[in-house]
Amino acid sequence: MKKEMELIIAIVNSGYADDAMKAARSAGARGGTILNARGAGVDAQDRFYGITIQSEKEMVMLVVEKEHKADIMKAICEKTGLKQEGRGVIFSLPVEDAVGMAPERPAQ
Repeated sequence: MKKEMELIIAIVNSGYADDAMKAARSAGARGGTILNARGAGVDAQDRFYGITIQSEKEMVMLVVEKEHKADIMKAICEKTGLKQEGRGVIFSLPVEDAVGMAPERPAQ
């Protein structure tokens, strides 16, 4: 039987990706991918002595079983402060097919 999977994408301020991954693992995720990014919204640029500075972000991407999605998203939100405005965003998308996923390890 094929399990339903979801892609969770968390966009957090720079320096919070490791916290997000630790929280995700504690809630059942087996691993993920972290990418460096920069904000491009209206409020994403700050000025420092006349120089425009892009806000640095990190993206955490995790493919998880649908049954674990809510717990993982909640854990990431709590650990990284995403419930506070301007700290980032987290969302999920359904995964139709995936190749190369590591098989689930048997319980020991």
